[in-house]
Amino acid sequence: MAKNINPFSEVTPDILELTKLCTAIGIPAELYTEYNVYRGLRDLNGNGVRAGLTNICEVTAKETVGGVEHPADGKLYYRGIEIRDLVNGFLKSKRFGFEETVYLLLFGSLPDAKQLEGFMELLRGYYSLPPKFNRDVIMKAPSSDMMNTLARSVLTLYAYDDNADDISLPNVLRQCLQLIAMFPMLAVYGYQAYMHFHGDESLVIHQPNPSLSYAENIFNLLRHDRKYTELEARILDAALVLHAEHGGGNNSTFAVRVVSSSGTDTYSAVAAALGSLKGPKHGGANIETMRMMHDLKTNVSNTKDEGQVAGYLKKILRKDAYDRSGLIYGIGHAIYSLSDPRAVVFEDFIKQLSREKNREEEYELYALVARLAPELIAAERKIYKGVSANIDFYSGFVYDMLGLPEKLYTSIFAISRMAGWSAHRLEELHTSNRIIRPAYKGVSEIKNYVPIENR
Repeated sequence: MAKNINPFSEVTPDILELTKLCTAIGIPAELYTEYNVYRGLRDLNGNGVRAGLTNICEVTAKETVGGVEHPADGKLYYRGIEIRDLVNGFLKSKRFGFEETVYLLLFGSLPDAKQLEGFMELLRGYYSLPPKFNRDVIMKAPSSDMMNTLARSVLTLYAYDDNADDISLPNVLRQCLQLIAMFPMLAVYGYQAYMHFHGDESLVIHQPNPSLSYAENIFNLLRHDRKYTELEARILDAALVLHAEHGGGNNSTFAVRVVSSSGTDTYSAVAAALGSLKGPKHGGANIETMRMMHDLKTNVSNTKDEGQVAGYLKKILRKDAYDRSGLIYGIGHAIYSLSDPRAVVFEDFIKQLSREKNREEEYELYALVARLAPELIAAERKIYKGVSANIDFYSGFVYDMLGLPEKLYTSIFAISRMAGWSAHRLEELHTSNRIIRPAYKGVSEIKNYVPIENR
């Protein structure tokens, strides 16, 4: 091995040469058509290949008229309740709604006042980490990536659980509730540890306050002065509700169901989901959107000029701007076409928050890009369905206005989605007794074995 190469972080020349052997083995695109195999488990029209049934969530973006399917405004249902009705119900009664949403996803119906109080009391009982966990795990070798920090902490919690491998439903429910309660601490403490040891920030560790809502406690843990406005807390609560669940087919939830079907422990299943959500094609899209918008503001002299903004977006689509991927981040979704219901609900909150934070001009730019991008994509690309702004287009901007650090954006997503992952793990263990094993068609050439001396 060459001198001055760190084997834990650097690619050696030998690895580069061996990589050429890996990449020399390809699969011609036409074989997918020949064998009727849908890449990414999506058919030629972009529809997901059905892999299971669920009572937890339904995502729709089509309507049938005269026996023919047509694109429609997207709808999202949690246990049969439309997401807009759910969020509006919390707003009208001036309640924080995430805890009720967790109850709904896990148990199938909204709680009454007595059930909600009992459930919240149960969650509050899990608002603590094992003794010395912060010192012995979170503070040791803090990672620059908070999703890796979360995954490591989750896997380490296995060692603190005397019944870690018990997959009976009562024990799995107990484990899931503990993780739901602990996730904000694991994420925020991990961030604070990293910024203390690598960012020269003061280390301030706050304990959760049982009298606060789940959303309020995130600010309580994160902010040194523990202060936040009511609007900030309401909007973060709404963000948690909107991100809590999105069907069994999204990548991280499907990972939970696949891994759970093997009969493994809860901590391993959740760690698999975290690894999936970390990916920029899934949970990291809001960060990419923020960076793209920053690049737009840097390179467009007048962001109120539609022509200039449209010109920049065309450059992105033609791979001449930003990261040259050809993608306008935050625009388009695997299922939604005309609208993402989460983004529609979120937009009202964004308007309010942009006024409170004196960032209305930035909001107007986001609104302009959200209007222009679908038209430009349709003109530049052959697409099988329409596209619109998804929730990731707005969520990074919202988190930025809330003063949340960028390193925690995807972790906030995970904190919320832990509710959905828990519901799907419980459903998989309860309703299915088969390991998930889709088929792959082998297309390699059949060869005879050749002894090493004859090769």
